[in-house]
Amino acid sequence: MKGENRIERFATHWQKNFQSEPYYSDRHSWDDYDPAYRYAYKSYEEHPDQRFEDVEDRLEAGWDVAKGKSKLAWLDAKQAVRSAWNSVERVLPGDSDRDGR
Repeated sequence: MKGENRIERFATHWQKNFQSEPYYSDRHSWDDYDPAYRYAYKSYEEHPDQRFEDVEDRLEAGWDVAKGKSKLAWLDAKQAVRSAWNSVERVLPGDSDRDGR
C-alpha cells in the first residue's frame, strides 16, 4: 500500500503541473499524459540504477501496452516519461544519473 500512496502522490503532482511542461500539447488531456508519468515511476522502480538513456529502447517497446487508452504515441510520450523519470530519480534513493544527488 505504501508504494501505491507514493505513486498516487507522484501522479497528483504531475496532474497539477503537466500543462506547464514544454512538451505539453493542448491536443492531449491529463488522461493521455497520466499513463506516461505512471509508466516512468514504475519503470524507474524496476531499473533504479540505470539512466533513462540506458532503458529508453525497452521503455519504447513497452509503451504500447503501458499506455492503455492514452492517445500519445511514443514520440509524444517520450518527453513526459523522461521528465517523470528524472523527477523520480531525484526523490528515490539511488544515483542512476551519477550526478551525486
